[in-house]
Amino acid sequence: MLKQFESMDFRTSLFVTVFIAAVIMSNMVGSKIASINLLGFPIDFSVGLIPFFMTFFLLDAINEVHGRRKARETILLGVLVLIFVSIITLISVWLPFASRSWLTPEQFDPVFNSSLRIIIASIAAFAMADLNDAFVFTKLKEKFGGKMLWLRSNISNLVGQTIDTFVFMFLAFFDFFGILAGYPAEYVVALALPYLFLKLVLSFLNTPFVYAAVGWLKGAKA
Repeated sequence: MLKQFESMDFRTSLFVTVFIAAVIMSNMVGSKIASINLLGFPIDFSVGLIPFFMTFFLLDAINEVHGRRKARETILLGVLVLIFVSIITLISVWLPFASRSWLTPEQFDPVFNSSLRIIIASIAAFAMADLNDAFVFTKLKEKFGGKMLWLRSNISNLVGQTIDTFVFMFLAFFDFFGILAGYPAEYVVALALPYLFLKLVLSFLNTPFVYAAVGWLKGAKA
């Protein structure tokens, strides 16, 4: 079985699988807000950022080695799996509880009962952000002749994560000038900026992982 890890196809499939799993996990656990003390500064963040961190270097590595077409295919698979998981989750919440259920509605529903608006916002933000990330990464690769991976990775992530953060926040929480329940634009922006900052820090820290992932993929046997 270990010989399979020497195959380029197997390593790529592993990256695609982990990428999709990380996307799903970031949505499933993202409702928990953790608090840590970093160098004397208290930082509150969604634990969904932990698996989300992995998507940065995995997608960039796939794009670097296999090109934009494979990256787009990976993103499409992620969107389809997100839609599937969301449908199953909505059905699971909608079905009535049996008297023998070892979980009560009060325990189950707060974790899995996301509104349809949140689900749509999450899927739309993911698709738009990652497709633009892959596009920018590819264009920069052409411009720099395949060099300066660290710069291409960080710039594409900057574009992608900015889109992801603001698309999600506005679709999920903006009141659209009184048309929907929610908050005014200035509040949504204030809510989005700390998350964007944390994502960009993670993107910068992700740079050595990009090089390691690309090296591992390129080191495989064809």
